[in-house]
Amino acid sequence: MRTDTGQVFKLEDYRPSDFSIPQTGLTFRLSPDATRVTAVLTIERRDGAAASAPLVLDGDGLLLKRIAIDGRELAPADYLATPDQLTILKPPARFELLLETEIAPASNEALMGLYRSSNVYCTQCEAEGFRRITYFLDRPDILSVYTVRIEARLDEAPLLLSNGNPVESGALADGWHYARWHDPFPKPSYLFALVAGNLGQVADSFVTMSGRKVELGIYVEPGKEGLAGYAMDALKRSMQWDEQAFGREYDLDVFNIVAVSDFNMGAMENKGLNIFNDKYVLADRETATDADFANIEAIIAHEYFHNWTGNRITCRDWFQLCLKEGLTVFRDHEFSADQRSRAVKRIAEVRTLRAHQFPEDQGPLAHPVRPRRYREINNFYTATVYEKGSEVVRMIRTILGAETFRAGMDLYFERHDGEAATIEDFLKVFEDVSGRDLSQFALWYHQAGTPNLTVSSTHNPATREFTLEIEQSVPPTPSESRKRLMHIPLAFGLVGAGGEPVAYGGVEGAAVEDGVIHIRKRRHMVRFSGVDERPAVSLNRGFSAPITLSVEQKADDQFFLAGHDSDAFARWQAFNTLLTDALIAAFRQILGGAKPAFSARLTGLAGKIAGDETLEPAYRALALSLPGEADIARDIGRTIDPDAIFAARETLALAIARANQDAFANLYGRLADDGRFSPDAANAGRRALRNILLDYLSLLPGGASLAARHFEAATNMTDRAAALTVLAHRHDGSPEAVKALAGFEARYGADPLVMDKWFQIQASVPGPRTVDTVRELIGHASFSMANPNRVRSLVGTFSSANQTGFHRADGEGYRFFAQTVLEVEKRNPQVAARLATALRSWRSLEPGRQAKAREALLAIAGAENLSADLRDIVERTLA
Repeated sequence: MRTDTGQVFKLEDYRPSDFSIPQTGLTFRLSPDATRVTAVLTIERRDGAAASAPLVLDGDGLLLKRIAIDGRELAPADYLATPDQLTILKPPARFELLLETEIAPASNEALMGLYRSSNVYCTQCEAEGFRRITYFLDRPDILSVYTVRIEARLDEAPLLLSNGNPVESGALADGWHYARWHDPFPKPSYLFALVAGNLGQVADSFVTMSGRKVELGIYVEPGKEGLAGYAMDALKRSMQWDEQAFGREYDLDVFNIVAVSDFNMGAMENKGLNIFNDKYVLADRETATDADFANIEAIIAHEYFHNWTGNRITCRDWFQLCLKEGLTVFRDHEFSADQRSRAVKRIAEVRTLRAHQFPEDQGPLAHPVRPRRYREINNFYTATVYEKGSEVVRMIRTILGAETFRAGMDLYFERHDGEAATIEDFLKVFEDVSGRDLSQFALWYHQAGTPNLTVSSTHNPATREFTLEIEQSVPPTPSESRKRLMHIPLAFGLVGAGGEPVAYGGVEGAAVEDGVIHIRKRRHMVRFSGVDERPAVSLNRGFSAPITLSVEQKADDQFFLAGHDSDAFARWQAFNTLLTDALIAAFRQILGGAKPAFSARLTGLAGKIAGDETLEPAYRALALSLPGEADIARDIGRTIDPDAIFAARETLALAIARANQDAFANLYGRLADDGRFSPDAANAGRRALRNILLDYLSLLPGGASLAARHFEAATNMTDRAAALTVLAHRHDGSPEAVKALAGFEARYGADPLVMDKWFQIQASVPGPRTVDTVRELIGHASFSMANPNRVRSLVGTFSSANQTGFHRADGEGYRFFAQTVLEVEKRNPQVAARLATALRSWRSLEPGRQAKAREALLAIAGAENLSADLRDIVERTLA
């Protein structure tokens, strides 16, 4: 484990390497405890590099066994070797470097480099894992053509896979065999992949738009082949969609996916050999929820789309990470929107952004979409890079229009194919195809923080003018106290009394194009002429920009827009704003000792939305989902008391349930499962609506019995998990909840991925007792501190999704968390660092909890030999 070096990498310090590695040959002689790696590297000094420059290669915990240049063994005086670096003091201008290293995959619990998962050899090299395999220039701008030979015992690893196309395979002596793979496309080392083991295969094929046949394979643990069918279907749909939407055809003869049970992330886009967390491959109605199916579809697509946005065109350096991740998230969002419901998908995307990225922008871990500096790159795989990065790409399309955006993407693929590119390269293609200056817009990449627009409106009947006064501000963030003004594309609509668009004659005060106001200054007075009656204003339609809005708007307008806005997102947003405002008012009443009350108009509107058959069931389910406790805390901002927020939310839920009891019960009955199952959007939406109704009805007398019947009658995991969640959360400790939890465990105890749901449900039970439950579950036979999925399901859920349990007033949740993070870090620093981000908003808590959270952070920071990953997060959080 690398401990903290204190080194800070800065964008301004980037310079090309003095050397390139155009050809890389690798031979692996696989053994769990002593794998021998032989690397043969063709190395060339770049033009302009000093002839005296030494060659310095990256390593991480390596044992060098042999080194030679052009067949000549080097003397000890010719090089300097440590486990973390190899320096060749006087290298020739062009030479072939042979390196032999020895590594131990079986003891690699960090899951970076070459490691073992359920007796399968596999790799994870992004961001800096390749240096744990052999010494190399382990940086994204070193592109090399790889040829790989894998040798292993046939009985241990009958399957041998690497990047590119298969070349040959055959038998060796003493029960060993080999396979050779060649990838003709130059790639950075972070995209290298190897898999070897005994795995079952699901095989299929795809014919590209030019008529080439591509062999497809998904590899899983033997016996689980039947769970990979949906993933294969999603892969084929992704390949076809990318051809149709972006003109991108797959370029190799084979495309393989391997599912492993030990993985730090969701999946990895290695060229031609994607390695996946098995959570995002394995699914059927008995074991996977509708959310699982949707995630599999999206993540299969995301990793496949990386073939062009990440692999064929990669990022020059890790500061450009959003160039592949944010862009590819945008692409997978568009794919899912086309496969499912665009309106529902957009709302879900925004909920995710607000839940994860907005708090990041508002806290000590804030950073630009393109960071300017980092100490540990693993800690910058963040919602800002991914989700906000996607929103920035979406804004480019909004500003330029779909047709010009597509022309820009075409030029990007043409101009930079085979290169390591930058954000400037990306923006330049859109400037070239559109003729627009995007320099002010580029601040979205360079400047941290969530912009806020303050908006007020006036109508003058005499002059028939309607005026919007809009002022922008960007709050200070760490290392950025003064902000520059942004270019914000604000989609809007003027809505008349009957819900129809209000026409206007002209507009002045800002550029307005295709329903978008282009905010470029601090203050705009936007005047619309020819407006006879005061309209309701629908703002940030479709969430056209990742901003917050402070709108001087009457509640009557919000109620009107919630019932009549033609923009589906804005209609949802209007109702969500009403709910949020009511919850914040209730929170303050509870802190003041008063009992909160909610208007019949608000609870009645919830009933109207639930029963509105013109709306998709999935849309209605999202609308009825109250703002989360963390969302409410974010909007309140300071001196947060999680218990008061929870009480406010429960009181509103009960008020809605009581006001709509008969209507909800009737609709719940009409949505009953007919026994047939399909994970498509329409059927998933019906289940989502029925299960949110169950959640409301469970608050009423007989609720526990209703949820228990729902659990027993369930014919799929979506309904079964929903009912179990209701029982555990609403009726904790009841006979019905105890029975259901035990029954679920008995039924699925042998399935780790399903048991993760069991852990999640219990870890998220509200209240002060849950920390004791989580502590006890760590000792459960199905739990393993060495497996990231288990840790995330239990400890991650408790710390990030249980506001009252984690933020227990006496600080016990924080103390347990600090101890557990340090325990996880001994095995896997990356997972520990990601867990530690749960305390990023500690300063927003009320003083008592704030002091206890700080104590926990200081306890982590004070531990000996802290990894670079964890120390970076904790020190930035405390700064």
